Amino acid sequence: MTTYENICPVCSSPGLQIFLELFDVPVHCNLLWSKQDEARNCPRGNIRLAFCEQCTFVTNLDFKTVHLQYTQAYENSLHFSPRFQQYANSLATQLIERFDLYHKIVVEIGCGQGDFLMMLCEMGHNQGIGFDPSYVEQEQHVATTERVKFIPDFYSETNAICDTDLICCRHTLEHIPDPKSFLLTVRKTLGPRQNTFLFFEVPNGLHLFHSLAIWDIIYEHCSYFTPVSLAQAFSDSGFQVNQVIQEFEEQFLCIFAQPAEGRTSLSDKFHKDTRSVIDDLKSYTTKYLGLVHAWKKKLRQIEVSGRRAVVWGAGSKGVTFLNSVNVGDQVEYVVDINPRKQGMYVAGTGQQIVPPEFLREYQPDVIIAMNPIYFDEIKSLIGKMRVEAELMPV
Repeated sequence: MTTYENICPVCSSPGLQIFLELFDVPVHCNLLWSKQDEARNCPRGNIRLAFCEQCTFVTNLDFKTVHLQYTQAYENSLHFSPRFQQYANSLATQLIERFDLYHKIVVEIGCGQGDFLMMLCEMGHNQGIGFDPSYVEQEQHVATTERVKFIPDFYSETNAICDTDLICCRHTLEHIPDPKSFLLTVRKTLGPRQNTFLFFEVPNGLHLFHSLAIWDIIYEHCSYFTPVSLAQAFSDSGFQVNQVIQEFEEQFLCIFAQPAEGRTSLSDKFHKDTRSVIDDLKSYTTKYLGLVHAWKKKLRQIEVSGRRAVVWGAGSKGVTFLNSVNVGDQVEYVVDINPRKQGMYVAGTGQQIVPPEFLREYQPDVIIAMNPIYFDEIKSLIGKMRVEAELMPV
């Protein structure tokens, strides 16, 4: 464990401690590659994760923004999954009811292809503005331009919408190396307005580091939050933290906040998990390497026995898994229900991404499910297709 005199981007404490180093990993997990050789020769970078002992914030010290390109070739939507849609619908209903979002103005930062923003606007008859440089105009959005507007750019002071009732930001803050500076920008755009509510959602660091969700560690995610570090970032940026909760079977961390006058105090309840988080981080490398080794051994056993395996899920988890265990030719195909990904190739390892229907003919012996939360959904789909394969969750 090495201590470096680096300053924590959240609480400004010195002495971040490096606990995990990964080298030559794909810079983008969700950039679509149409050619296999280009996918295998994708841009790569290094990960040196370090934690702050004061607020438990985790950051990648080797992260360089210049490596990332959130263009229209970027695709990370999960809304094609019925299980995820169920969660998104429930969340949209909760936000509308909690903040009385009827005939209001909603801004979403990092809106992707607008799936969730459209949901909020349709369910509450709201006006919506979405920001995302990867946004591609959707045919179904053309008829809604009077009610919902998409800006294919990053959210900033120059294009911000200050007269809004809700600022929603899901799975974007973890891509920002200096989250507090970004939150200060958001706070500045709101000015004296204090009746705007904020809802942010990020991957849950408690789940990631305690439950060994190691396939969620990717170059794109330069910031990892626990409840205390997420609350600290908002509190120090001029927001009153109303609530922090864990959702989606504890995989996501959600924060509810609103503008306040100056820096606000943080309740002691947020610090209750600090010690256990630090303990998990200090032992993380050993556990990480052990899990990677176990999966390499398991894949070799599948290969030696003459069985064919596919991976289900071409998102961040699947891409990270394939690259971490260095599967080579042991896995030929990756299944994904997102039609925008089908026919493309996985960054780093080059497996072709195929639709679920492909399995009818291919008939694999083993299906490795990258996210156990979709286990029942996958089981139902392969049952309907008469695919008799062992379903193996990671």
